[in-house]
Amino acid sequence: MNNLQLKQDLSSHQLSILNSELEENKKSPLIAYLLWFFLGGIGGHRYYLGNVGMGIAMTLTLGGLGIWAFIDVFFIGGRLKEINQKTELDLIMKIKAMGSQKLAS
Repeated sequence: MNNLQLKQDLSSHQLSILNSELEENKKSPLIAYLLWFFLGGIGGHRYYLGNVGMGIAMTLTLGGLGIWAFIDVFFIGGRLKEINQKTELDLIMKIKAMGSQKLAS
């Protein structure tokens, strides 16, 4: 089930909470690309996007001597989208869980 379908079950108050929390927690494309530009050779963008293992590998190989870092620029957008969708899904589930706890008490 995608996030859009899950959001349809939320009230307007819950949606405003979701939007507020999502703005606070989502990853910024500008920051990711700036980190790639200035620290791509040591995996700065990978650390920011939560790929710590890959970031360490990039640091140790200096971004595959620059080749790996160059290739990464084409994948940052897709990875950002995945991470932000997962963040939104996690927030939706937390909001729904809070709503069911209130109904149960």
